[in-house]
Amino acid sequence: MATIPALAGSWAEYPRKIREMHNHHFDSTIWNDFAFRSDDVVVATYAKSGTTWAQQIVGQMLFGGDPELCIGDLSPWLDLRVPPAAEKLGAVAAQTHRRFLKTHLPVDALVFSEQAKYIYVGRDGRDVLWSLHNHHLNATAAWFEVLNDTPGRVGPPIPQADPDIRAYFCGWLETGGGPFWPFWENVRSWWAVRHLPNVHFVHFEALKRDMAGEMRRIADFLEIEVDPARWPAIVEYCGFDWMKANAARVAPAAGAFWEGGAETFIHKGINGRWRDVLSVREIAEYEARALLELGPDCAHWLATGDPA
Repeated sequence: MATIPALAGSWAEYPRKIREMHNHHFDSTIWNDFAFRSDDVVVATYAKSGTTWAQQIVGQMLFGGDPELCIGDLSPWLDLRVPPAAEKLGAVAAQTHRRFLKTHLPVDALVFSEQAKYIYVGRDGRDVLWSLHNHHLNATAAWFEVLNDTPGRVGPPIPQADPDIRAYFCGWLETGGGPFWPFWENVRSWWAVRHLPNVHFVHFEALKRDMAGEMRRIADFLEIEVDPARWPAIVEYCGFDWMKANAARVAPAAGAFWEGGAETFIHKGINGRWRDVLSVREIAEYEARALLELGPDCAHWLATGDPA
C-alpha cells in the first residue's frame, strides 16, 4: 500500500476518496457502494486506539443505557474484508436505529459524507503497539485462517506475532505500522480534517482522565439528548471495569478469535507500559519519528491528549 505525504493544515473543502486500500484486513471498496443516511455516525481510528470504547459510548448513549447491548453486532467494521461486502451492506441497510459504524481507514481511502458525523479517536503509538501486540499474539488459528485464506486477499498474509514485544515494537516503528497497516498516514490524514464541522476528535488519555466529560462532549457533537435519569447507568456501562466484566457483549465476534476469549480482547486499557521496556534511545527514536511524520502540534496531541 502506498503511503501519502504529510498533509498540512486542513482541507478547505470536504475530502474526496483518491485511492483504495487492500490487505489481509482491508477492502476499502465497500464504501463505494454504501448508502449514507443523514444521521450516520462513523467511529474512525487506527486499530487499538480506543475504537471499541468509543463504539460502546456512542451505542449506550443512543440506546439510553442498555446492559444487553452487543456493540460488535450493532456497529460493524465496514472496511474489514470479511464477511462479504454484499452481506455486510445488506445487514447495515436493514438497521432501523441510528447507525454507528467503524473504520480504520485514512481519510483519503474513505468515502466521506458531508452529512455523517465522524469521531476520530487517537492514542500514543507506543500504547497502540502494546495493545496491538496482545491482540496479535493471542489471535487464534481461526483468526489467521479467516484473514489469510478467505478469497479476495490482496498482498501477503499476516504473519505470526513476534513474542518479543520490544522486537515487535522496533519492527512496527521501522515499517511505520507493519505487519498491520500504515500508522502515521492514518493519524495525519484525520488531523488534516479536524476542523471540519462534522469531525470530532477524542483522545484515549482524555477518556481516561475524564470519561464522563468526554462523553458529554460526544453527546453534544452527535446531538443526542440523554435522559438525565439514565446518565449514571450509561457512564457505568462505558467504564473499563464494566466492559471487561461484560467483554463478550463488547468484543467483536464475542471474542471468539482470541485465546482467552473476549477478556483478552478487552485487555488492560492502560497507557505507558512501554516505559519499563523501551530504552531511552528507542523512546527518542519514536518521538523523533512522530515529530517528522506528524509535525509538532499533531505529535504533541497524540502523545498527551491535550486539546487538538
